[in-house]
Amino acid sequence: MSDPSEKTALKQPNIRRFIAFRILFNARFYYPIFTILFLDFGLTLEQFAILNAVWAATIVLLEVPSGALADTIGRRNLIIASAVIMIVEMALLCFAPIGQMPIVFYLFLINRILSGAAEASASGADEALAYDTLKDLGLQKNWGRVLETQMRLQSIAFIVAMSLGAMLYDADRLNQIFTAFSLDFEISKESAMRIPLVLTLFLGIGALLTALGLTEPDSEKIARRVARRENSLDSIKQAFAKTLETGKWILNTPIAMLIILGGFLIDHITRMILTLNSEYYRQIDLPEASFGIISAGFGLMGLFTPRLGRWLSENRSKTFNFFVISSATFLGLLGMTYFIPFWGIAPMVLIYGSIGLAGFLVSTYLNAETPSDSRATALSFKGLCFNLAYGGIGLAYSFLVYRLRSSETIQSIPSEKVGAELFKSALSYFPIYFAIAFVVVLLFGIANRQSIDSSPTSRAD
Repeated sequence: MSDPSEKTALKQPNIRRFIAFRILFNARFYYPIFTILFLDFGLTLEQFAILNAVWAATIVLLEVPSGALADTIGRRNLIIASAVIMIVEMALLCFAPIGQMPIVFYLFLINRILSGAAEASASGADEALAYDTLKDLGLQKNWGRVLETQMRLQSIAFIVAMSLGAMLYDADRLNQIFTAFSLDFEISKESAMRIPLVLTLFLGIGALLTALGLTEPDSEKIARRVARRENSLDSIKQAFAKTLETGKWILNTPIAMLIILGGFLIDHITRMILTLNSEYYRQIDLPEASFGIISAGFGLMGLFTPRLGRWLSENRSKTFNFFVISSATFLGLLGMTYFIPFWGIAPMVLIYGSIGLAGFLVSTYLNAETPSDSRATALSFKGLCFNLAYGGIGLAYSFLVYRLRSSETIQSIPSEKVGAELFKSALSYFPIYFAIAFVVVLLFGIANRQSIDSSPTSRAD
């Protein structure tokens, strides 16, 4: 029998709006065609990689001060600001002139900066406001139920948004549907490209209306009054100082350092692959309308990877898990380089599985190793490192594509095939890069094996 307090918690207006905001802010229609959207607007692979590095850098720079800012101006105000920024960033893309460079590049650059700022602003502020709402009512024990409901509904929204987004982006498929229903209407590729963007803009407007309906819990109002008595700049300085202090602890604690390095190894390269996945799907001859269905299917893996991750953390050693996930990642990267038509989707299963398991295990291990008074900051530091790595590999990828573009092999092929050949050539370097990075992390682990074996979360091999 369910606890009556669970229903009471879910009926709270702030909780309902928190769940709605998470869905509207995150379930974006353009995600399954993310890479090809940028390229079809006229950007090159190098510019695409640079723009995503800028996005990651923006989050890194604003993640810590946004927390201090929330304590000063209020979490509700920061959530509202993130929704406003989302509307502006999407409006820029909706009205961007396709193919008109360099205007398109600068509009996308502003979009990436605003997107990173919106992510940093919303990060944690909505969750903290919702939790404090329950805490004021003495219902904080039901927070797990709230999160479970939010994640389930968000997964459903993701499946719908990704499936529709990819289908609506495919002008040929849309026109086939119109013909099948005897509709005397034809949509151009340029118009179809904007449909997922316009729909996401509407989600942003919905997110803003939802955020405006939020109310500050009494505990937050009190905390904000206290924070306002302090200098906001001092709050930000203290937040950075705490992050640096925790960073020093991690650098001087081999097991914590190794956990982050292991996660860093898997996370940054798999995230880069997931960023490029729509272009990969195009190169293995999958129809654009299927991209969303594929992404939704992979999203369902998230229902099973936590259970497998828990079993691995409880029954296998860190070393075993590191080798298993690294091997799966390497085999996935290697399999992708063959670009097998249709069946090339199989290696992506290993990529999606690896990033899910790595995220679960890093969180489990790092929480167990970190002192309670530094736990939140350690996780924040981990996030900063991962985003820095993602931005770094984006810049490296951009430089690689630039070098390949000037090679004799690329210059000798027809211009209409240059983009595809550049993508395939650049992707062939990923397994090599991963193997080198793997050896570096492995050597660090061997050098600090004694510290690893003595840690509380270690188990015998």
